[in-house]
Amino acid sequence: MNRQPHSALDRGRKPSARLLAPLLGMVALFSLMSWQSPAFSAEINQVLPAPILDVPAAPNHQAVAVLAGGCFWGVQGVFQHVRGVTRVVSGYAGGSADTAQYDTVSGGDTGHAESVAIDYDPSKISYGRLLQIYFSVALDPTQMNRQGPDTGTQYRSVIFAVDPMQEKVALHYIAQLSASQLFKRPIATRVTPFKGFYPAEAYHQNYLTLHPDDVYIAINDIPKVNNLKRLFPEVYQTQPVLVALPKE
Repeated sequence: MNRQPHSALDRGRKPSARLLAPLLGMVALFSLMSWQSPAFSAEINQVLPAPILDVPAAPNHQAVAVLAGGCFWGVQGVFQHVRGVTRVVSGYAGGSADTAQYDTVSGGDTGHAESVAIDYDPSKISYGRLLQIYFSVALDPTQMNRQGPDTGTQYRSVIFAVDPMQEKVALHYIAQLSASQLFKRPIATRVTPFKGFYPAEAYHQNYLTLHPDDVYIAINDIPKVNNLKRLFPEVYQTQPVLVALPKE
């Protein structure tokens, strides 16, 4: 089931909660019967082993990680609650600048994946730790070209390595997790060199925080943040780091 496009909610025309209420129970039941959301997957509902290999800390240095794992709403929401992260932007990576618009990317043939760019302080949290959180709570890494209800190459799981060391760490960690046999299916997440990141439209930014009662968010993404809090309490921060949005 493809999100085409993110419905009237994206355009600020959020349906009345009163109108949605009679359908909410049926929607939630159908959703849970129709797919296995990463948030409810027993395989990732645990703290996975930390990476054996990690990027060395660099004092007085800001770093960036670019990750894709399905709808960027939930991935952004998770990492906005991670201590040491200073900014998380939803956007597109893997394709060219001229196709980096939501309606175009939704066609699934641009090469883009819905992604997040995570600015972080390596003296407070490492790249490897971010990957550990990513694989533990942000997605189901065994799904190919989809996450939960969302299908298409734009929802694939990809680690866009911004330098050779990130690429080495990411590949080593995937091999480590594969060898652990903690997943029943092969890990589908790919590692590819970073070529560019293009921020998504303003209405996609901070979506989880701004629309916590959205049915899609409630079913698919709020549980991921709850799992972050439960499984990684030492890095969880209650107040999310939000993207500054232009004033209307």
